[in-house]
Amino acid sequence: MRKIQAQGVHHITLNGAGRQTSIDFWEGVLGMPFIFDQPNLDNPNEGHLYFDPGDGRLITIFTNEDYKADPTGNPRDPGTVHHIAFNVSRASLTHSLERLDARGIAHTPIKDRGFMESVYFKDPLGLTIELACYKFEPPVGCTHADVMIRAHRARVAAGDYNIQEIHLTEAIEALVDARQESLSADRGAKNPY
Repeated sequence: MRKIQAQGVHHITLNGAGRQTSIDFWEGVLGMPFIFDQPNLDNPNEGHLYFDPGDGRLITIFTNEDYKADPTGNPRDPGTVHHIAFNVSRASLTHSLERLDARGIAHTPIKDRGFMESVYFKDPLGLTIELACYKFEPPVGCTHADVMIRAHRARVAAGDYNIQEIHLTEAIEALVDARQESLSADRGAKNPY
């Protein structure tokens, strides 16, 4: 049987509460432009709001004015969403803490994940949101996934528990070596001193 080849996330749709609750959070807190809305084409009692998370793809929210925001949290049952992570710059991640504090939104401290740093907090309906910042930029023409698969292999080969910056460094060096030719017979650095 042949596989279906995915080419990226097209959009993510969440069940929301009232329209303004969604606009206030997704655009007001996370800065995602509210780009259009229309009825939920499968349920005329619901609205369907569309937001741009920053990469031109879509986060969409079904809204219903009869539903009230309940921040007690989402279930953690198998098959449910654990959290959604959004890519942010290092500067945005650093300043997110004071901006969340100013709004009275509880959050974690910045957590070091080896290959990235993160902050976690909840949306008005209890969904966990993560702001994530990679600790590296991939070489030109490569993706974060290209680096991560090679960093994973370096971690496993080293017997380390999780990916660390040394594994990222080795992965980036391997990608550059594979993609870029050199007139030098030996690309290893010799101490010039």
